Amino acid sequence: MEREKALAVVEKAITKQRYQHTLGVMETAISLAKRYGADVKKAELAAIFHDYAKFRPKDEMRKIIIEQNMPKDLLEYNTELWHAPVGAYLVEKEVGISDKEILDAIRYHTSGRENMTLLEKVIYLADYIEPGRSFPGVDEVRELAQKDLNEALVQSISNTIAFLMKKKQPIYPETFKTYNALVMKN
Repeated sequence: MEREKALAVVEKAITKQRYQHTLGVMETAISLAKRYGADVKKAELAAIFHDYAKFRPKDEMRKIIIEQNMPKDLLEYNTELWHAPVGAYLVEKEVGISDKEILDAIRYHTSGRENMTLLEKVIYLADYIEPGRSFPGVDEVRELAQKDLNEALVQSISNTIAFLMKKKQPIYPETFKTYNALVMKN
């Protein structure tokens, strides 16, 4: 699917503000893919569609999680996690993209997972550091992303875990597993 067609599909599914975020993620993903040797076209498409389901009704997402036998523990954690796996499902079903690498990059862009692929890392990090993001620690991760993809991922996940802990929010176990796998690999 060509960029303009993909962007037109996504633009209808999300808010104007989220569309601007998506453009930032797309450009960042392309840059990271070129830097680290990921497939640029796949990075572009995964970035464009990463938030495709972000604004779907919670009831619809809950139903899809249950009906499609997605990990049921998702329902016990913050609903912000839901749009990633639901988005991968809907991108395949509604848009017709069936490339497993692209779908997995969408699926794991919020939680991460153990043994992430290069494309998954690129999309996860592009979502975290895109130019529209402004929060404590993001500039440090942007700098790390220019030097070492894995170090940038470790720092971004560490920041996320610390943020959630400070707010006394539960942390999805897959996020801990992602962090541990990256730290143990390094």
